[in-house]
Amino acid sequence: MASIRTLRPVFAAAVLALASATTLAAPLTAQAATLPACQHFYTGTIPDRPLSPGTGPSPEISAVSVANRLPAPGGVSGGLNADGSVTFTFSRVPGAVAYRAFRNGQALQWIDDWGQPSFQVRDASPCQNANYQLYAMADSSGSEAGTGQVSTSYRLAGGNRLAAWAIPAGTRFTYKVTSYNDTGRTALGYNAGPGFCAVDARNIPWGTRFYVPGYGHCYAADIGSWIKDSIVDVWLPGGQADNWGVQQRVLVVE
Repeated sequence: MASIRTLRPVFAAAVLALASATTLAAPLTAQAATLPACQHFYTGTIPDRPLSPGTGPSPEISAVSVANRLPAPGGVSGGLNADGSVTFTFSRVPGAVAYRAFRNGQALQWIDDWGQPSFQVRDASPCQNANYQLYAMADSSGSEAGTGQVSTSYRLAGGNRLAAWAIPAGTRFTYKVTSYNDTGRTALGYNAGPGFCAVDARNIPWGTRFYVPGYGHCYAADIGSWIKDSIVDVWLPGGQADNWGVQQRVLVVE
């Protein structure tokens, strides 16, 4: 049965955890011990969905491309402040009219571009090992076509300063894999479709690519209320989402 995806507004944000990893992502150092653990955005009860047989697409899904979109902002610099907030600046992207900033897929800030050379983001309520990400927008409406490429994740590292962070290629996770067929926009802002998947962005940042045996290639760009910890949700059209069932797979980060 296709997963129920409630509380998933356009540009909302997200969740998916590192469970049963054969290869762990590189640990961070000097993380601020006083920061609280990052919480999943959905506080309701998530039902247990037992594994069930199912079938995937044939041929498997190819990797999606976002190469034609505005590049992600760069020049990210900042860190933890004495007042407990996190602030960081980033550089202007030519052709952009606005930017969006996220923490673990949760919207932090919308910033208009009036030609400033750099911009600042502030998080008043940071949490442990939060993933900060950005993208530029080619139009102020926030349209799908104008949504740029999402940046790599930035996490607090040595000296509680932000540093680029990504899950190393080849990392393996044993996950429960469900499926959905919602139309419209993903939480990141791209049109939902084959090759996009929902993750727990506290631990797997948006933009992460991984291979799901029996499905194909996934690009993390969505969230879901029941997509928490060791669960990932892959997109399939119509009844194919039901046909997938609930399967366990070893995912491989690409």
